[in-house]
Amino acid sequence: MSQQPAPAARYRTRPTVVEAIRFDGTRASVLNVMHFVDLGRGTTEIRVHVNDEPAESFIEIPNSGGRLSVDAGDWLTRDAKGRLARYSNTTFTASYEPLPGDEE
Repeated sequence: MSQQPAPAARYRTRPTVVEAIRFDGTRASVLNVMHFVDLGRGTTEIRVHVNDEPAESFIEIPNSGGRLSVDAGDWLTRDAKGRLARYSNTTFTASYEPLPGDEE
């Protein structure tokens, strides 16, 4: 007696809520990102590379896998466990939407 293979089931990703901030390359944005990253972490190793042209600015943040490089236009997220991740604007806006009442 041969067994029939189980039919494939459909799955979707579970909803994940993250805190996020977008780095736009300006000096004000640098301060906002630094504050966002430092919440509860006591990080003092953030490297800031600000250029007169904001689009050429970036920030390097220490992370468990080395250094996280955030370019102008990127989003930085923090999940419920405090882990930081970087997303391009295209990937972030395709993957996340604002919670009701948190729209910019």
